[in-house]
Amino acid sequence: MKKTLNCSAEHKKYLNGIRRKKIAISTMRWGLLIVVIALWELLAQTGAIDSFITSSPSRIWQTFVSLCKDGSLFEHAGVTLYETVVSFLLATVLGTVIAIALWWFDTLRNVLEPHLVVLNALPKIALGPIIIIWVGAGTGAIIVMALMISLIITVLSTLNGFMEVDKGKLTLLDTMNATKLQKLIYLVLPSNVPTIISALKINVGLCWVGTIMGEYLVSRAGLGYLIIYGGQVFKLDLVMTSTVVLCVLAALMYVFVALLEKLVDKKFGKS
Repeated sequence: MKKTLNCSAEHKKYLNGIRRKKIAISTMRWGLLIVVIALWELLAQTGAIDSFITSSPSRIWQTFVSLCKDGSLFEHAGVTLYETVVSFLLATVLGTVIAIALWWFDTLRNVLEPHLVVLNALPKIALGPIIIIWVGAGTGAIIVMALMISLIITVLSTLNGFMEVDKGKLTLLDTMNATKLQKLIYLVLPSNVPTIISALKINVGLCWVGTIMGEYLVSRAGLGYLIIYGGQVFKLDLVMTSTVVLCVLAALMYVFVALLEKLVDKKFGKS
């Protein structure tokens, strides 16, 4: 049997208002997207814009279907997705481990933190030639590029969350003679679950950026390769199609992280 909510008419009205607002926002989001696509197609069909330069939704769709038929889209998208997922997982795991180490050892944190800030400000693309020499012109170089872009952000954001743990709770654990490991397991990590999830969300974008930057430099396959190739031979339909596929994959990856966040919130009893 379905559970019925015993609440006042005012509260039901409030909940209905929230529900209607969510529906309205979702409708406006999709409506805006549909309007932009329709306007883009209309301007291209009427010649108001040059479809050779800007492409058009219909031409992008035709290119998408063509790439699907010969299987090249799945090959290139698979390569880029693999590189992004690997760098994403490495950045998350290594970043969290390094942040734990810096939280654990005060002296190490004080020594390395300024250097991490400087490294984070360094344009990573400038290290591209060095990465190629060190790792080679292949998938490894692309993963390293994406890892360099996302790793330091993960370390700094997670470490900042660790350092902002309630000092009163830490003092309470000290009075109970808790070890540093116990503080980490029972206080620091649980209270920083939202921080780690937030770092995951940031890493989604950073890893895609790093992967595409890496593919611009050394790849022979991938969506970044298709974008570069399409630009070189003036196949703007290919460039736009690859960009749209890239946006869709990035959005799906972000949705996955958002679902993970909901599962974690449910497990920890958050509303």
